[in-house]
Amino acid sequence: MSQQVHEVIEQIEERAHDMTVSPRVAASRGRGFLLVALLALGAFLSLLIAVRRNPRMERDVVVTLRMQRIRHPALGRMLHIISWPGFRPQSLILPGVATSSVWLMGFRRDARYMAVAWLASMLSFTTKLLIQRPRPGGDGILVTAAKLRDSSFPSGHVLHYVCFWGFFAYLCFTKIRGRLSRWVPTTGIASFISLVGPSRIYLGHHWLTDVLASYSLGTAFLASMIGLHRRHDTGANSKKR
Repeated sequence: MSQQVHEVIEQIEERAHDMTVSPRVAASRGRGFLLVALLALGAFLSLLIAVRRNPRMERDVVVTLRMQRIRHPALGRMLHIISWPGFRPQSLILPGVATSSVWLMGFRRDARYMAVAWLASMLSFTTKLLIQRPRPGGDGILVTAAKLRDSSFPSGHVLHYVCFWGFFAYLCFTKIRGRLSRWVPTTGIASFISLVGPSRIYLGHHWLTDVLASYSLGTAFLASMIGLHRRHDTGANSKKR
């Protein structure tokens, strides 16, 4: 039985490697991320200081009210769907399945990077403890019922999407051979990442600055991860020469 399982895993690995490009090509598709990480981190720190000084900003309230004026059943359902993967238990199950699948395909180092990206949610948890910003509320603001266990700043959904699913999209784009095969999942994931911020505001779960802070912090983390990943690929290529 164990021999059969081993043979199946080997077949999965061979098939996966046939569908992906060489480390050299993968490295060439992801360049120059350190500057992006520094700029994004600077933006996050600026937002953190601003929110710390003024937890309830008038601009946040205005943006939320304007977004929630757009009432359409289809829009509401779509934005609910966008946020759905970020709630438990699916926020644990889906990344676990994705990471395990990459591991079983034989890409052990990529799976380890994905696990680290998954743990980025701890950045949200620790920042929330520090800032303790109240969730949106007040006259005219609609708050969709959901299990919200912690404070508002920053958005855990956005940070999780950018860090974990952003890195997964990077792997798809840099490693999959076929143009269509890599663009379809990359574009789909990128769409979810770009829409989760507006979704969190529209549902009344976060302020605009919560969302922008998570996009900034997530971008800094993601860019750093990609830079490290690419550096390892480049180093591996140098050793093979």
